[in-house]
Amino acid sequence: MIKPKKSLGQNFLIDNNIINKIIELSDIPNNNVFEIGPGTGNLTKKIIKKKPKSLTLIEKDKKLVHNLKSELKDCKILKIFNEDILKYELEESLTENSVIIGNLPYNISSQILAKLIKFKKWPPKYKKLILMFQKEVADKILSKKGTSSFGRITILTNTRLKVTAHFNVSENCFFPIPKVKSKVLVFEPVINNYFKVKNISNLEKVTHTFFSRKRKMINKAFKQLFKKPKEIAEEIGIDLSLRPNQLTNEEYFKITEVFEANKDS
Repeated sequence: MIKPKKSLGQNFLIDNNIINKIIELSDIPNNNVFEIGPGTGNLTKKIIKKKPKSLTLIEKDKKLVHNLKSELKDCKILKIFNEDILKYELEESLTENSVIIGNLPYNISSQILAKLIKFKKWPPKYKKLILMFQKEVADKILSKKGTSSFGRITILTNTRLKVTAHFNVSENCFFPIPKVKSKVLVFEPVINNYFKVKNISNLEKVTHTFFSRKRKMINKAFKQLFKKPKEIAEEIGIDLSLRPNQLTNEEYFKITEVFEANKDS
């Protein structure tokens, strides 16, 4: 029995019903599949049965990599990399129309999603993401303007991804049993005509400035970002008495465009 490591946020998916549900949504046959954090390989083995064109596993834990290589040594389409997904050159490794699947470690799930959104080339080489998050994080991704959970990860996701399916997962579906519920989200990349920001890192900077004071009016955030905050707010039609969660995704995109145009002037 493999002992899960708390330091790596390991909670192994053991429920066959949930594994089958993920498989059904994943469009695996004859496609190139990448699995992030395969762990003990419960999902991996089901992926192999669906006959992907190729399967690449990215796993940080050396012991798990050793076990996977031993158990799956007869699988000719398989490549396993002992890598940290946050450091791994994923964009360069993908082939066209790839599918990415992952039961993500809770502690870095938002960072992994951000990495997948910030690819240099868009549309990306992946056509679908099937990712497991802590339910609280997933609900933030799905949240709408004006709700308390609307925030930075919501806005970042809406720049380039569309959620096409989602379902909840009980804590009892894992070993060890986590203290939180989970949710699977299915994403597809899109071209967002409202998103004209040149550097997505500027959107991250702008949203960080706003949501670091998420209960305050946005006038202070505007003062921090712009030399003439009132003029710029009037120019783009933003009410400075609003709170950060009361702006739309598109308004954040517009603020970032203006920030890019003004930051070097």
